[in-house]
Amino acid sequence: MLSANQIQALLDGVWVTVRVFALAALLGSALALLFGIMSLSENRLLRWIARIYVEIARGASAIVLLFYAAFAIPIILGMRSGRTFVFVAAVIALGVNMGGYGAEVVRTGIQSVPRGQTEAAISLNLRFMDRLRHVTLPQALVVMLPPYGNLSIEVLKATALVSLVGLADLTGEAQNLRVQRAVAGSRAATSLAIFGTALLFYFLMAQLLAILFRWLEKRLAGDWYRGRS
Repeated sequence: MLSANQIQALLDGVWVTVRVFALAALLGSALALLFGIMSLSENRLLRWIARIYVEIARGASAIVLLFYAAFAIPIILGMRSGRTFVFVAAVIALGVNMGGYGAEVVRTGIQSVPRGQTEAAISLNLRFMDRLRHVTLPQALVVMLPPYGNLSIEVLKATALVSLVGLADLTGEAQNLRVQRAVAGSRAATSLAIFGTALLFYFLMAQLLAILFRWLEKRLAGDWYRGRS
């Protein structure tokens, strides 16, 4: 059994995990939307920029991006790598990685909208951004949400990597507790209890995300079908 102090330490780690995930998801979503739309632009330069970003973000290992952002960039910029900088670097690394995969989700979602919808919007003299906001994206969201929900859960689990750069997230706190208790004995039983509890917390967070995205899917699908009727 874990003590109250140990459980509190893990809960503190959960809070760090939630903050890293939330900020990384916001950044990743913004990048996904931006580069997903750019990849469908009629401008060849914008398409190439989007393609380069997507290939780099998807091709680079998340852990390598994390170490580069946390340790290499401060050396390049001549800065000190404090706790705040490492936190920001972790958010940026995970957000950039998520944006690369998310951009492809956005692109395929937009392409799934029937061409006639876009042509009808053009015939009404709607500008590009107005077509996106009022016609294309509302329909594309119905297609995008399921894979984007899966991507978000993967990013949540990937936050465990931030413990490797010194952040006291859920995994980091679990490892700290294991090391502390291993010195006092009962290593196997304590490790089982600590990491079993950490697994439970990750599972609960993932389930909350899954429930949220299922609710959004039903809500948007219902609004879309009502709009068509």
